[in-house]
Amino acid sequence: MILVGVAVVTLAVRSLVVPEDFVVGERGYMYGWHRKANVEEWRALKTKYRGAEFCAKCHEEESEDLAGSPHASINCENCHGPSLLHPKEPEVLPIDRSPQLCLRCHYKLPYPTSGRAKIRGIDPETHYAGRGGCVKCHQSHLPQERKPE
Repeated sequence: MILVGVAVVTLAVRSLVVPEDFVVGERGYMYGWHRKANVEEWRALKTKYRGAEFCAKCHEEESEDLAGSPHASINCENCHGPSLLHPKEPEVLPIDRSPQLCLRCHYKLPYPTSGRAKIRGIDPETHYAGRGGCVKCHQSHLPQERKPE
């Protein structure tokens, strides 16, 4: 009885909260949940990311370094942030030199079946802990090359 009550309340709330055009389209779930009423809203949304090709126009040396690196498949904006208004606003994109940025991909994971298992992982507690972060020793664009000491 309680289960039926929960189902009734859920359906009632859904009918009040979910827009009427938020349903399966004529072609089924082909495009997932999609509202026809907000197509223009999506068209007006500015793209925040421009891609590595945009960055390479002005940053040729960095782009060449990156092309020969294990990081070649990573878009510049994954580390430097969206370049929507760059080079005007901001004039210089922020450079995150914190270990947390690198650890998003390089934190050692204990399960070998993950796709991330192919990426060399480290334990931040033991891998040169307290030395000021990855960029003290590694070059971001050429991480396999250590910085001269």
